[in-house]
Amino acid sequence: MRLDDFDPDNIRVNEGGRGGGLPFGGGGKLGCGTLVIVLIGALVFGVDPGQMLGTIEGVQQQQAPAPAQQAGGGQRSTSEICRSNAYSLEACNALSSLNRTWEPLFRQANVPFEQPTLTFYTGGTQSGCGAAQSAMGPFYCPADQGIYIDVSFYDQLEKQLGAKGDFARYYVIAHEYGHHVQYLTGTARQVRQAQQQNPRQENALQVRMELQADCYAGVWAGKHRDLIEPGDMEEGLTAASAIGDDTLMKNAGQAVSPESFTHGSSAERMRWLKRGLDTGNEDACDTFKSIE
Repeated sequence: MRLDDFDPDNIRVNEGGRGGGLPFGGGGKLGCGTLVIVLIGALVFGVDPGQMLGTIEGVQQQQAPAPAQQAGGGQRSTSEICRSNAYSLEACNALSSLNRTWEPLFRQANVPFEQPTLTFYTGGTQSGCGAAQSAMGPFYCPADQGIYIDVSFYDQLEKQLGAKGDFARYYVIAHEYGHHVQYLTGTARQVRQAQQQNPRQENALQVRMELQADCYAGVWAGKHRDLIEPGDMEEGLTAASAIGDDTLMKNAGQAVSPESFTHGSSAERMRWLKRGLDTGNEDACDTFKSIE
C-alpha cells in the first residue's frame, strides 16, 4: 500500500520502555481489542492465546510513559522516533493516514475527535492501563487513548504466523485504531455495560467488538483503494485468517471451543475485514446487528 510520508504535526508518537521486559501477568486486565497472536514464547510461559494484541483495560489507571530521552537529556522528536527503523516508519505513515481518514468523519457526525497516541516499546513498558509486555502483542489502552506496539512483533507476525507484507502490518495498527474509534463513539462503553449486565454474553459481545475493529480496518483501506497494490488484500486476509480463534486454538494444540471465542473465527475475521475493504463504508460495520 503506497502511503504518503507521515506529517509530524498530525500524529502523536512517543517511546516507552526498552530492554528487559516485565513479568507476565503484571498490571492491567486484557479486554476488548486483542488481535490475538499466538507467539511461541507465550505458549511456553502459559499466556492465554486469547490475550494478545488488542485492548487492555487497566484495573487502575497509571501514568502513561514519558517521551524517550536522548543521551544528552533531550526528548527525541516525532520524526526521530518514527524513523528509528522501517517498521516504526510504516506505523507512523499509517497513523497519519488513519488520522486524516477518520477525523473528517467524526467532524461530519458532530462527534468530538481526539487523535490516539502511538507508543513504540521493546520488551515491556507502562501504559495508562498498567504494565505491558511484548507477549501481549500490539494493544489499545482506552485509559490514555494509546496504541502500543512492540515493533519486534512484526517479525513474529511474518515468521511464526506466515502473515507477510506491509499490508498485514497496516492491518494490525488499523485494527487497534478501530478500537479507538469504538472508544470515541461510546461503543466500547456500551459493550462493557452490556457485558456486566449479562455475563453469559461477555464473550459473544467481545467477538463482535473485535470483528467491528477488523471491519473498520478494512474501511480505512477501502477509502484509499487508489493506494492499494496487487497482493495487498491477500496479505490482509492472510493475517486475519492466521489470528482467528479457531486457528489459534488448533495451533496451540487445543480443542476448538466456539463458546470460548473472544475474537471470532478465521472465516469471520476475513469476512468482516473484506466487508470493510469492499464497501469503504463505516456504516457497513454493524457487527452487533448480525454476524452473518
